[in-house]
Amino acid sequence: MLNNGASPYARTVTLSLTVATHPSLCLQLIATQWPAALGGLSSPALGAEPPDAASLPRADDTLRGHVRDLLRHGGFKPTGRSKPSSEYLLRVAKEQPLAAINVAVDLANYASLHSGLPISVVDLDRTALPLAVRLAAPSEQYVFNASGQVLDVANLLCLHDALGPCANAVKDAQRTKTHADTRTTLTLIWAPVACREHSERTRAWLDARFAEAQGRSLAVAIER
Repeated sequence: MLNNGASPYARTVTLSLTVATHPSLCLQLIATQWPAALGGLSSPALGAEPPDAASLPRADDTLRGHVRDLLRHGGFKPTGRSKPSSEYLLRVAKEQPLAAINVAVDLANYASLHSGLPISVVDLDRTALPLAVRLAAPSEQYVFNASGQVLDVANLLCLHDALGPCANAVKDAQRTKTHADTRTTLTLIWAPVACREHSERTRAWLDARFAEAQGRSLAVAIER
């Protein structure tokens, strides 16, 4: 749903999303209406711990193995440049502070870095309904950055809209990423079933931080 004015999701009571049956996925979703465009909202300093950081569950090697297994289901290989985004964040954070982007992405990056779970943040107004989470087809790919680099997402769990795949646990599509004028976001926590409690605690922590930043939660109805 491409939109240049006020977000139509401001009037949405329930966002509907279809999730295909998957034996290893425990997807956590947060849809948020922000009080102003993200470019005008203050963001927590990434070098400091956000409120209640101690309650955020922490990753370990076992969890990282479960995340990779989740991505492997269907035939995708989460190695090299196709590693889970949470592993990429960990590598970057060891070398330098994470760059600030906006409050929605910064908080999601903090949660992903410490929980070990890959997290996507999508601008809902840049999507075209309907929305669905399923394995990508063998031929599917998309541009994932401003330089025009392409990611082959064949057999990878992805969020799809009417135009194709647009987010996953590795790299999100450039066309639906947040920007300064973003008003409504969908946050997806790509969690394995084996880590359900871990993922629920991560979602609760992130949802609370969004609320502290005056984000208004929108209901999400999952259809199977």
